Amino acid sequence: MPARNDPPASQVADQLLVLLQVARTGRYTTAAQALGVNHTTVARNITALERSLGGRLLVRGADGWELTSLGRRAARAGEAVSDAVDRLVAGDTEADPVTGVVRMTATDGFSAYIASPAIARLRGEHPELSVELVTVTRVATHHRSGVDIDVVVGEPSVQRAKAVCLGEYVLGMYGSRDYLARHGTPATVDEMSRHGLVYFIDSMLQVNHLDAPRRLVPGMQDALASTNVFVHVEATRAGAGLGFLPCFMADRHDDLVRLLPDEVTERLPYWAVVRSESWRRPAVAAVVQALLAEMAEERDRMLGLSTGR
Repeated sequence: MPARNDPPASQVADQLLVLLQVARTGRYTTAAQALGVNHTTVARNITALERSLGGRLLVRGADGWELTSLGRRAARAGEAVSDAVDRLVAGDTEADPVTGVVRMTATDGFSAYIASPAIARLRGEHPELSVELVTVTRVATHHRSGVDIDVVVGEPSVQRAKAVCLGEYVLGMYGSRDYLARHGTPATVDEMSRHGLVYFIDSMLQVNHLDAPRRLVPGMQDALASTNVFVHVEATRAGAGLGFLPCFMADRHDDLVRLLPDEVTERLPYWAVVRSESWRRPAVAAVVQALLAEMAEERDRMLGLSTGR
């Protein structure tokens, strides 16, 4: 019986680490940059590993490369190799498992007022942790290449991913004191509908849960629309119209007044969607726990119960 021509174990270990990096980033070019090699080297290692394991490890997804079933098993082996290398490098000292790059997406407001302070504190304890945060408002998908954590508005419906409810926040209608002095303060929903709305661009809104103001105040016409919630806040402060704003953002400004809080209000949840292969990483789990702790700490402000600045 002919001898098998298997590659050396060290070579397979290197290839598993390359696969692990592609799994985490979703792209050969990004993985190559992280590993300090070129795109061709990454592709060559993946091809060699597929030949050794006898099957496809990656398939092209909508947002980049996704792991196959065999690829997920191989990536778990890569994680074991990576952990072993970390322990070896640490020597007699115990290696900090909360290390490396965690990639996440979240809305603008959440990123600024929840994620940023949570990550800052976490990095104080784990200085080798790095977080890449992309601000975007969109629904969760079943597959998001290159992202470990998606923070979304509304309960997601996803497969092969873990969804964690981080907490809730409240939105309300606000006007600037100067605007209200010039245009009058609406005392009813009908009076409010005669004012212009500062909010998201309706045709570009991807999250159905965020379409509340057009439901709560029928007939209200857009005055200024933007994809960025910080624009909503500043446009409302400038008097462009009435803004439907997250309370945890609007209540930081003395010049904004909340209107008809019992009638025009919406309470929505933030959820974290974590890829199954990412959830096993201590760094990813640590970031999720930090977000949960920050949401709990800021609960009253998130729900519009605290106007402290």
